[in-house]
Amino acid sequence: MTAAASPRLRGTSRRDAPTSPRLRGTSRRDAPASPRLRGTSRRDAPASHYFSPAPPDPPGRPRVVRFQDRGREYRFHTAAGVFSRGGVDRGTRLMLEAVDPGDAATVLDLGCGYGPVGVVIAARAPRARVVLVDINPRAAALAAANVRENGVRNAEVRTGDGCAPVDAMRFDLVLLNPPIRAGRSAVVRLVRDARAHLAPAGRFYLVARTSQGARSLARCMNEVFERVSEIERGGGFRVYEGRDV
Repeated sequence: MTAAASPRLRGTSRRDAPTSPRLRGTSRRDAPASPRLRGTSRRDAPASHYFSPAPPDPPGRPRVVRFQDRGREYRFHTAAGVFSRGGVDRGTRLMLEAVDPGDAATVLDLGCGYGPVGVVIAARAPRARVVLVDINPRAAALAAANVRENGVRNAEVRTGDGCAPVDAMRFDLVLLNPPIRAGRSAVVRLVRDARAHLAPAGRFYLVARTSQGARSLARCMNEVFERVSEIERGGGFRVYEGRDV
C-alpha cells in the first residue's frame, strides 16, 4: 500500500471528520487515552519505565522469540525491562507490513528496543546503512546481540537519548514506535528530533495504538511535517507517514 492511496490528514469529509486527525481537540472515543500523551501516571513515571537509562527490573532469565518476515525467520533475544519482551508486538508488525525501505541509503530505528524493526529493515535493504538507537542500555545491548544473531552486517546499535547518538547524521528513513507511557513531552520531542535528522525528501514513520491517542500523535506530526498521511491501520493500530515534499 502506498501513501498516495492513503487517507490524507488534511481535507476530510464530514463523514470522516470524527476519525480524522484534527488540530483542535480529540473525539470522545480518544478522550480516555489522551492523558497518556499529556503526562505520566505514578505507574508510568520515567524511573519505572523501559524508556529509561536505568531499567528498573533485573534482566531475569533471557529468552528468545521468533519472528517471520517474507519467508525468513528471525531470532530475537529479549529480557525483562524492555518493551514487548514476550514477542514482536502488533504495532511493530503493522509498521513492517506498511513500510518499504525502497532505495533509502540511511535508516534510523529510533527507540529500537531489542531491535526487530531495525534488524528486519536492514535485512530487506542490505545496501542501506541502518542505525538502531535506544536510551535503555539493556535494550541496546540486546539489539546489538540480535544484529549479530541474525547476520545483518549493515546495521549498528548506539545507546543514548533520542537522536543524540547520531547528531551529525541525516537519514532517508526514520521509524518510531513511540514510548507512549513516557508522556506527551517525551513523544513530541522524539518526533521533532526525528524531523531534524531527516535528509531532504526523507520519510518518517510512526505507529501507535488507536486507543492510546494515535490520532492525537498525528496532530502533533501535522505541526512538524508539511504532509502527514495515514498509510495503514489494523489490529487497533495506525501507521502514519510524515514528509516535507
